[in-house]
Amino acid sequence: MNANGRALASLPAPDIRRILIAEDEPEIRDYLLLALKRPDVVIDFAENGEEVLSSLGGNQPLPSLLIMDVAMPRKDGLATLRDIRREHPALPVIMLSGLSSTRNIVEAMKSGANDFLAKPASHEALWAAVDQLLPSAPPNSTSLPDAFLPDRRVPDASTPDAGAWRTGFEPLLARVSRSDVPVLLEGETGSGKEVVARQIHSKSLRAGQVFLKLNCAALPAELVESELFGYERGAFTGAFRDNPGKFELANGGTLLLDEIGDMDLKLQAKLLQVLQDQEFLRLGAREPTRIDVRVIAATHRDLPRQVAKGAFREDLYYRLNIIRIVIPPLRERRDEVLPLASFFLQKHDREASPVPPITPELKTAILEHLWPGNVRELENLMRLYLVVRDPSMIVEELRNRALGEDRPRGGILVARPEEGPGTMAAPARPNPPTTVPPAKWARVDEARKAAEREAIVEALNKSRWNRKRAAELLGTDYKALLYKMKKLRIG
Repeated sequence: MNANGRALASLPAPDIRRILIAEDEPEIRDYLLLALKRPDVVIDFAENGEEVLSSLGGNQPLPSLLIMDVAMPRKDGLATLRDIRREHPALPVIMLSGLSSTRNIVEAMKSGANDFLAKPASHEALWAAVDQLLPSAPPNSTSLPDAFLPDRRVPDASTPDAGAWRTGFEPLLARVSRSDVPVLLEGETGSGKEVVARQIHSKSLRAGQVFLKLNCAALPAELVESELFGYERGAFTGAFRDNPGKFELANGGTLLLDEIGDMDLKLQAKLLQVLQDQEFLRLGAREPTRIDVRVIAATHRDLPRQVAKGAFREDLYYRLNIIRIVIPPLRERRDEVLPLASFFLQKHDREASPVPPITPELKTAILEHLWPGNVRELENLMRLYLVVRDPSMIVEELRNRALGEDRPRGGILVARPEEGPGTMAAPARPNPPTTVPPAKWARVDEARKAAEREAIVEALNKSRWNRKRAAELLGTDYKALLYKMKKLRIG
């Protein structure tokens, strides 16, 4: 049954695309329904592999995309995927698993999965994977505005002005995608580098192969090395089995090295060797492993300055800098801001009522803001607007951000942090009058808790649930993290 109670695999309207989600946990199904809700998408559910195969059989129309959990009752996801590939080799499939071990990923990819996501997957990770695999949107659907389509924003790197950003995008993107040489993406944090990387991959000869990403700044150097190159059984304490790295998993496809400017110098030397020879040694291995992977590197840092300081290898810089794409910050793409704001409101709307309008006052505030957080800041602000649904509150929030204030003067948008170990109580002061109804306060508090939970779980996953390391990644005190995990019922 789908979210509206209609029969599984019933025929959707011609301009609607259908996503089939196979997941036996009701809480995860509810989350995926909220995360993937969009006007041009219909979502159906199955609870086990047998239901999936039944919905794909006979003369019933195939879904546009299948999202399936690895662990399901009666018939697990991997066995189901192997059966699907015998009858439907072209059906796009994303696998989900709470146990995102390298072995699970390898098995899923060998069985024919197009992508693999670890649970809990963020909204951004879900839609990045879905947009990569879902067939092109029908003409009347709610899709990303033209101004934000990455294939319309590949600039001539020698011309930094915003006008060049949209000049000759199609032939340039086609040439970049077909070339199969390394690409260096530069731009501020949140400007859309990963989106451009995925578009390059989707238009390349490797489009049917895997696309993987590794954030070089999110893990300590020793973990980055094992994540990239893998290790042999017995290579170090705790290495109980062979473990392939990202390069092996991406063999034949594309690997995005995000924030490469933060990579350790020793690892830079090993990466240079891989780019030159297309082979490497796993940790603890004696025989090299040969691979065929296209590398796309992304950074917000000024790499020539890093080279001058000795923080980045000059030979690696020139090896990566064959094709260089500079992505302008959002403040230099003013014509994209309002279309993006409207798109994000449609994308994240979770209520049956119409999305709140962008009033003239709010429009002016949005256009005047400098957007230091780029597209990511704009998207998060529109998600906040969907919670409070009061344009004057968003205007006030933008004004306070422009003044460099973390908290609005009236205290109407950001709830006071809960006191606990490692936190300092704010000095007492009279409560200002508020015009916000209690129900709206509750929605703001729920959104804050959801954001905190997502950030903590992401840090725990990146640190392999080492809570001290997760506290360092979050920039908070260890005891404060334990307190917050207990409050949010994490782990």
